[in-house]
Amino acid sequence: MPLEKSAGAVIFYKEQNTIKYLLLHYRARHWDLPKGHIEKGEKPKEAAEREVQEETGIKDIRFIPGFEEINKYFYRRESNLPAGRQGIVSKIVVFFLAETKTKEVKISLEHEGFKWLPYEDALRQITFKNAKKILQKANNFIQGQSL
Repeated sequence: MPLEKSAGAVIFYKEQNTIKYLLLHYRARHWDLPKGHIEKGEKPKEAAEREVQEETGIKDIRFIPGFEEINKYFYRRESNLPAGRQGIVSKIVVFFLAETKTKEVKISLEHEGFKWLPYEDALRQITFKNAKKILQKANNFIQGQSL
């Protein structure tokens, strides 16, 4: 079974007393956190920073030390791919926590939209349970750190 390694980030900004999280609407019709493949020779944090920039146009992220979560799951590749590229794939995604001051988002062609949402709304909007858990852990970390 093929293994894919990706990296991403829970991106947030603070506005007065509210923290808002960035969610992306993927063309596959789900809402999720920014993430993408780790390229050869790239460290996970470097990949996360690059992917955030490519998918959102945001360049000023500041990683919050001490937060790193692993998300493991399986997915089925589309059947219209060439033989050998189809079937079930095991995926590992490393997520970091990052703050930005940028509210303007320029989504990539991989996405249909985005939303900046307060925690409870973001938790409801995210499609997959494992991504919800990453957001919960990030929010708990922020609350515990008084960022």
